[in-house]
Amino acid sequence: MSDRQSNKPSQSPEIILNKSLASSNLCDSLEGCVLVVDDNPTNLSVLVNLLRNVGLRVLVATDGESVIEQIAYAKPDLILLDVMMPGIDGFETCQILKANPETKRIPIIFMTALSETVDKVRGLSLGAVDYVTKPFEHEEVLIRIRTHLTIAKQQETIELQNLNLQNEISDRQRAEESLRIFLHAVSHDLRNPVTGLMMVLDNLAKTATNPDADILLPQATLKRMRQSGDRQLHLINSLLESHVNDVHGMVIQAQPVHIAIVIQDAIDDLQPLLDKEEAEVSLKIFQDLPAVMVDSGYLCRVFQNLIANAIKHNPPQLKLTISASAKDDQQILCTVADSGVGMTPEQTQNLFELYTKSNSKLNRRSLSLGLGLYICRQIIQAHGGEIWVNSELNRGSQFYFTLPIA
Repeated sequence: MSDRQSNKPSQSPEIILNKSLASSNLCDSLEGCVLVVDDNPTNLSVLVNLLRNVGLRVLVATDGESVIEQIAYAKPDLILLDVMMPGIDGFETCQILKANPETKRIPIIFMTALSETVDKVRGLSLGAVDYVTKPFEHEEVLIRIRTHLTIAKQQETIELQNLNLQNEISDRQRAEESLRIFLHAVSHDLRNPVTGLMMVLDNLAKTATNPDADILLPQATLKRMRQSGDRQLHLINSLLESHVNDVHGMVIQAQPVHIAIVIQDAIDDLQPLLDKEEAEVSLKIFQDLPAVMVDSGYLCRVFQNLIANAIKHNPPQLKLTISASAKDDQQILCTVADSGVGMTPEQTQNLFELYTKSNSKLNRRSLSLGLGLYICRQIIQAHGGEIWVNSELNRGSQFYFTLPIA
């Protein structure tokens, strides 16, 4: 029997009424709008009632021309499209919809009495997502609609997430470019006063032995100030070059270095802060430790950041232990441990991310841990190492990192 010969719903071979429909889990409430296209009024009536009963909004059309005209101002979430229709048949209608950028994403399910494989292949090749062969079961129609509405919604969600991700990437790239420009400008401006300070120190060193000089400073103090200034100038110069170099945002100039020297330089630079806070530093550096292949200026910065963070986020009279030992024949393991207030697992989870802040009520200062520790991670990773932390409340913190043996 053709689509246009069916007049009575109870006798139509195209639609079989399923009496168990109300008890089926497949007919739970659905959301969305479905366009039903069929030139048989009986089929339209039954399908419209079926879909509305499960909560779907329904649009109807009786031929391909009506679909093309209607879809211009009312786009459904899915189309149930009959194949055999007067004028533009279902295949041609599908082809027109898929050629239109505004409608090509709408899933189309063909309804047809044709069972030949060649007809199904033709419809799928034109962009249809599924077939329902007449006569069909109500539950089959509903489960296919549910499936493809779900898929379409998931695809839309994924596309939106991808768009948001692309926007975030673009925003981050712009922010990184702005940051590089900012760092370039700041490092350029900082280099001049540091260079001037170095010249003043040189002049003081020359007059330090003159008993008639107005200012007398110990040679050891001048030497330490000069070495600290050299390290600061090295970091500033590296920062100035970073916008055109390494992916980590820094220029690594690795050379064989004895790590004990770097650790002592870091402690010397922070001695005024250590004295002020009455902090005690113990060194445990294994003898005959091989040299490490590092940029001494950047590595000194790592030790300085870890020591300064420990002091600034703990009460006075802190005890610090700095250790260095061979992890294996390729790496040195360094540790900066303190006897402070410690941290919870939640606080340590993202500690090395940019601008992660300490939430501890014992924190005496509202300083950000994130920038210093983020920089430490970037420096260690740029050297091919790893950095991590172990900490417990009231039991202090232990920061570990690895470095390559020269």
